[in-house]
Amino acid sequence: MKNPLIRFFVIGTILYFGWYFFYELYLLPSTTIDEILVDFLVKGAEALLQLFNFTVRAFDDGLYRNHIAIDGTAGVTVGAPCDGMILMALFVIFVVAYPGSNRNRLWFIPLGLFVIQFMNILRIMALAFIVYWNEDYLAFNHDYTFTAIVYAVVFAFWWWWSKLYVPSNGTSEEK
Repeated sequence: MKNPLIRFFVIGTILYFGWYFFYELYLLPSTTIDEILVDFLVKGAEALLQLFNFTVRAFDDGLYRNHIAIDGTAGVTVGAPCDGMILMALFVIFVVAYPGSNRNRLWFIPLGLFVIQFMNILRIMALAFIVYWNEDYLAFNHDYTFTAIVYAVVFAFWWWWSKLYVPSNGTSEEK
């Protein structure tokens, strides 16, 4: 396709629907990918809290952890909608669909996925801290503050990809 905008929308749409059906029809019912990802995020947030000398309370969640709490609080429960899976998929779809070199994609996509998950770990840690400090602020920060921050970081990465790793004439450097 010669027009990069049409290429982006066609490839992006195909990849999005491919991802959607793969996730809904295979990953979600047949794997524990969301549980594994939530477990990773909870353990990462706990490690950061402990690094800052907070005592975290252990929960008996079974094989995979989905609760995090600073000792003395009820803590927070992390569900599959908050694991970043869909956001990571959208990030990858954007970078793959947008013109650019595959060589740059090989390092940019893993970097972006790492940053998304690190931001998610920081978000979960901060939510546990908010419950420790004042639980009344939990809902607002969960629903708005941290969502805006994480999406802003992802949009910044998309902007970075679209401005710095694509030639100014809009042609692709595909190899």
